[in-house]
Amino acid sequence: MAKVTLEQWRMLRAVVEHGGFAQAASAIHKSPSSINHAIHKMESLLGVPLLEVKGRKAHLTGAGSVLLRRAERILESVQNLEALADNLSVGLETEVVIAIDQAFPERILSQVLTAFSQRYPVTRVELHEAVLSGTEELMSDGKADLGITPCSLSGRLGEFLMNIDFIAVARPDHPLHHSTVLTESDLEPYRQIVVRDSSSKHSINVGWLGAQERWTASNLHTSVAWVVQGLGYAWLPLSAISTYLENGSLKPLPLLVGAKRSMDFQLYHADIDKTGEATQYLAELIIKGCDQKSTLLLPKL
Repeated sequence: MAKVTLEQWRMLRAVVEHGGFAQAASAIHKSPSSINHAIHKMESLLGVPLLEVKGRKAHLTGAGSVLLRRAERILESVQNLEALADNLSVGLETEVVIAIDQAFPERILSQVLTAFSQRYPVTRVELHEAVLSGTEELMSDGKADLGITPCSLSGRLGEFLMNIDFIAVARPDHPLHHSTVLTESDLEPYRQIVVRDSSSKHSINVGWLGAQERWTASNLHTSVAWVVQGLGYAWLPLSAISTYLENGSLKPLPLLVGAKRSMDFQLYHADIDKTGEATQYLAELIIKGCDQKSTLLLPKL
């Protein structure tokens, strides 16, 4: 059996946070004498002094600081455990799984997940990053509760989220930038960088693939890095390369036609009739996060 109870550690923390026994007593609705007695008993059981009074405030000793820091982790774990039990008692999901195309803006996703974690701190989020029809495969296999993709999913109704532009770019010193106007035939001799469809069953190709030489990456970040390094040109999502365009690391290709293409991203539910509270809230955050007219104030990172 533990020498010291969780309640005693909570009392010690309250004294430190509020600066004294009387203040702590008011905050946690205990009598000052009971808190005083509890902490003296802790010191006796542990064999080390935990508090020292300087002026009118109680301060942690060196040993008290070390021990309370470790106790904070235990108190937080217990708090999360109790919150999880509360969620389970009302049927709240313990986990939400999202399949999301890698071209979806990271900034929006990060803000949405931050807001979600504030509302449901103990609900786990599992994120599957997919490319093109990879999201459809995960949804069809029952491996995701929500899916975000530019591809239409057969037999499912999606909610429009946003339009994402893909821009044809290369490094400023790439030979393609030596011309003021480019056509398809000008692109053919040069290496094109593409991202592989992550589906293992129904892989599809999107965009112009007429280059004589092509390098294929399985990750969007890798393809961006290759283009920045000058290894080829590519159509990349504007949201993923805006910084490189601003600092001059990348430059749009002067294509006569096809310099920009757009894709409509949609949100899909695995089974909207069985969608739980946490999953529905996450879906609402995603929709509002993509709506530029929304009044939702997502946390700024």
